[in-house]
Amino acid sequence: MSRRGEQLQDKGARGKRRAAADRSGTRETGPRGPGAAPPRSRWRLWLKRLFMWGAGFAVLGLVFLAFAVGFAASSLPSYATLQATQPGQTIVVRARDGRELVEIGPSFGEWLEYEAIPENMTNAMIAVEDKRFRSHFGVDPVRLTGALAEAITGSRARLGGTSTITQQLARNLFLNNNRSLDRKAREAVLAMALEWKFSKEEILELYLNKVYFGGGAYGIDSASRKFFSHPANELSVGEAAIIAGLVKAPSQYSPTADVQAAVDRAKVVLGLMREQGYITPDQAQVDVSAVQLKQDAGQNSVRYFTDWVLPQLDIILPETYEPIEVWTTLDVGMQRAATASIEANTPKGAQGALVSLDRDGAILAMVGGTDYVASNYNRATAAMRQPGSAWKLFVYLAALEAGYAPEDKVVDTPVTIEGWSPRNSSGRNVGETDLRTAFAYSINTVAAQLGNEVGFGTVASMARRFGVNSKIDTYPSMVLGSSEVRVIEMTQAFAGIAAKGAPVEPYGITKVTGASGEVLYRRESQRQVPAVPDYVVAGITDLLQAAVQTGTGRAADIGRPVAGKTGTTSSNKDGWFIGFSSGVTTGVWMGRDDAKAVPGLQGGRAPAQAFAAYMRYAVKSRPVEPFDVTLEQPEWQLEPDEEALLGAPEDYYYIDEQGNMVEPDRRQPGAGPFGVEGERGPNAPPAASEDFLEEATGGTLPQTQRPPRRPPPQPTPRPEEP
Repeated sequence: MSRRGEQLQDKGARGKRRAAADRSGTRETGPRGPGAAPPRSRWRLWLKRLFMWGAGFAVLGLVFLAFAVGFAASSLPSYATLQATQPGQTIVVRARDGRELVEIGPSFGEWLEYEAIPENMTNAMIAVEDKRFRSHFGVDPVRLTGALAEAITGSRARLGGTSTITQQLARNLFLNNNRSLDRKAREAVLAMALEWKFSKEEILELYLNKVYFGGGAYGIDSASRKFFSHPANELSVGEAAIIAGLVKAPSQYSPTADVQAAVDRAKVVLGLMREQGYITPDQAQVDVSAVQLKQDAGQNSVRYFTDWVLPQLDIILPETYEPIEVWTTLDVGMQRAATASIEANTPKGAQGALVSLDRDGAILAMVGGTDYVASNYNRATAAMRQPGSAWKLFVYLAALEAGYAPEDKVVDTPVTIEGWSPRNSSGRNVGETDLRTAFAYSINTVAAQLGNEVGFGTVASMARRFGVNSKIDTYPSMVLGSSEVRVIEMTQAFAGIAAKGAPVEPYGITKVTGASGEVLYRRESQRQVPAVPDYVVAGITDLLQAAVQTGTGRAADIGRPVAGKTGTTSSNKDGWFIGFSSGVTTGVWMGRDDAKAVPGLQGGRAPAQAFAAYMRYAVKSRPVEPFDVTLEQPEWQLEPDEEALLGAPEDYYYIDEQGNMVEPDRRQPGAGPFGVEGERGPNAPPAASEDFLEEATGGTLPQTQRPPRRPPPQPTPRPEEP
């Protein structure tokens, strides 16, 4: 037998022995333990299968992605269409006489072709927003991987976002700014479609001419003109760095909002440009703080009004993106006078606010602070401050409605209500005075007594009637203005008094027209229903006029009838004056934003002076209107004396000695219980029977006090009926 045959025979014999051993359970063991050949590793098998399945899904995903990108690219508008598309809505705000107050909305400047865009500008934008812009396909895999790693580890090591320049352009052109996963996926697909259809230069040109830089400026040319007063093709390295730094957060890094923040951000951009080789180290040391910024003179106090009124368009108009014109109630001359009066009279370090309303609630002027550029916080409509004694308007309204009159006597004396003891600003009490004087000189103890008498809830309800919607506490101290309110609310309440007791609603928009002139909204006149009777309006007007003529508001006198009230809070933190004349109601507040004391601030000084300075202009072309303070009280208040409610003597009923009621008209003249002269006669019947007196006193009456008994009268016999 050959050697090959012997090997086969041996192999067959070993196979038979192995099979027999398997059947008998006595299989030979090898050097690795039981069994000569271990089974194939299952985890390697599953890893191979997972890899194959993953590769298959990846291929399918790539195919699907390619199909989606191709479909999106074929659906994209042409470059000319994208170039002509303008995001945002243009709104022109007009004054009551039709003059343009401000134009709000996108400003686009001149369109710059790619070749006309300064190289420093494109380099700055790429350096800070997308350093691999020229090499990726719309989505940056490196940034995307970093974002995924951050999501898993919770790290925040990266300084930039995940969106490339192309993704930002896709979002600005086609999507919104929500952060959902679906939006991010569509953004990525559209970015790749843009890269597929357009060149890198075309994408950069679209981006730099359309990206938003804040302040309504879209595109680098609009931003350059807004911030530096020259076109974008003249941008320096420092200016380009400032503009490029705005994209991340336009409002936060805007030079008009925070110069230092804009400078610091620009330094970051210059550092990135140096690291990426776009500029030399010497160029990176440019003094950005020396860049000349445009002085924005257009940001005046009118913006306080437009900031308040424009959000109302979302309520009164259907959704529209067409250009619109908003016609408002603002009077340009009055607005200028209001601004000047606040700037001239507000104490140093303090802020001032003013709201002026016409007799129907139309806003004639609104000033929310001393400088809109420095602070756009509207203190006229948003700030919550204590009104001090100006709140006494509602206390005295409630008292007048309850029956008081301006001439009624009241007592200025120390008083304690539920543990609260108010004090007068003068530190003394004058004793008996009348209601008019107590109001004119703002006597706190009298207001506290009146509020306690009519009820603190009644005072709060009166404030609600006249439009105060802020939270009102009903603690005793509320009568002195401890509840915080807005300037516009208090002015609205006083305007209701000027309107004969009919509450008014402040408004600023009269109509809105579309691009073709059609009226989209027109305000309808509101029906006014008085909240208090006429005699209450006359009484409170009398008191308000006295406060200006002889009381704490004398500085508000303008040479014609004025009614108003001062207000000063503790430690001179707030000063108020609110009043009206010739149909114009104006409220003035002054104080610090941090609620610290302002030395010398009192409602009768700077606020009253600002009121007078403004009102002299506001009413100069209006006729003088004397106030009607004739107090015609209702009959139930017209009492001749303190016993009038007891009635007249002839209205009484009497009981005879038998206990029978005697009606007044059946008594004989001169036979009343008091006799002819009003004295009890000697033969007058007893006022009560002896039995009644003994029962009431619980014993027998002394003989000296017992009246003589009279025999009971015999009933008169009645004739028998036939």
